[in-house]
Amino acid sequence: MGKRSTPASGARALPTEIWVLIGAAFVIAVGFGLVAPVLPQFARSFGVGVAAASAIVSAFAAMRLLFAPVSGRLVQRLGERRVYLSGVLIVAASTGASALAQSYWQLLVLRSVGGIGSTMFTVSSLALVIRISPPEQRGRVSGLWSTSFLVGSISGPLVGGVTAGLGLRAPFLIYAVALLIACAVVYLSLRNSSLAVPEAAGELRLMSFRAALSLPEYRAVLWSNFVNGAAVFGVRMALVPLLVVEVLKQPPGMAGVALTAFAAGNVAVLFWSGGLSDRWGRKPFLVAGALICAIGTAGLGYSPNLLWLLGTSVVAGVGSGMLTPAQQAALADIIGPKARGGPVLAGFQMSADLGTVIGPIAIGALAQQTSYGVALVVTGALLAVAAMWWSLVPETLRPKTPVLDVVQVTHLGKSSDTPATVDSGGDVVTRRCG
Repeated sequence: MGKRSTPASGARALPTEIWVLIGAAFVIAVGFGLVAPVLPQFARSFGVGVAAASAIVSAFAAMRLLFAPVSGRLVQRLGERRVYLSGVLIVAASTGASALAQSYWQLLVLRSVGGIGSTMFTVSSLALVIRISPPEQRGRVSGLWSTSFLVGSISGPLVGGVTAGLGLRAPFLIYAVALLIACAVVYLSLRNSSLAVPEAAGELRLMSFRAALSLPEYRAVLWSNFVNGAAVFGVRMALVPLLVVEVLKQPPGMAGVALTAFAAGNVAVLFWSGGLSDRWGRKPFLVAGALICAIGTAGLGYSPNLLWLLGTSVVAGVGSGMLTPAQQAALADIIGPKARGGPVLAGFQMSADLGTVIGPIAIGALAQQTSYGVALVVTGALLAVAAMWWSLVPETLRPKTPVLDVVQVTHLGKSSDTPATVDSGGDVVTRRCG
């Protein structure tokens, strides 16, 4: 475990650990998508109103936001693997207990605890993936990582449709079991991994939030992640269903079609754009992705018919699919190899969560005072600002710089210290043998 093989084509294969973490992320996303649709109905079954049922969802998101700085410090102190496994176990326990909840307040507390475990998992998993990813394939890994979450989130409600006849409590039990299985697989796969083992103290560089914030690239990452959270996970989910019903006079089911159109555009480019960003740099995809998403988002607000709405949804999805993996790869570039940046990753996650919380409230109020068109154009303008910001900061993907180093070379059974050219990722490129 932990070996990186090199295929005949010369392209380095991804470590097995990466595929394990991507598979676990998919399972976790499927489970979340399974639970999310039934959660408000389950809360309502305790005799509470719509506002109280919605508060169950908000409590989970609020605890993710509030506990993110603590998760970052835990990663810094305990390491990624411990926090990852602990976070998944907390979500599994709280989700399983939710299925046995006998009152609204029990459910509220348990979902809040689940939010704490969720942010522990999110911060630590991203930190672990960044640390064990080959530096020259960070974009590709980010694309795979994002795709696994997206496809899992889409698949969850489909699985939920199959299990709908089992009752409102069944999805929570199924999700809890799936989390325990994923946790066991990750533990067994990483326990003897040479890649995932915590670094020795002398090899470890810690990056603080303050140090990262001094970099213009990190400030650009925070802003683009904030507006991506606001536009994609907040405003789109809140306003598109209302736009479909109130403006286009379509049945509510068509809102799901519009959201699926966005996801289709997203999936179509996520992996492709991530891999290309490893070759061409992050900035082209960050700038173009934010602009394309801005155009699609602004166009949504002036949809004269359903076909236009679906088309602009696909455009916005393509833009977000170009932006997301390049953004995560840029974050990995900023932290760098042989480093642990828990607070930096926590700040990154918080920026998106904050956008998801503030976006629907602020843009929804604007739509109420003006129109859906104006509100979505303003949302698109925020994305355009992100594109402009990225165009002004340095490229985060550093070119490989040959460094003359001394490595141990074994030739015909004899070992000798020989000068060698080592690239910035730590790979030996050439050896000069006298």
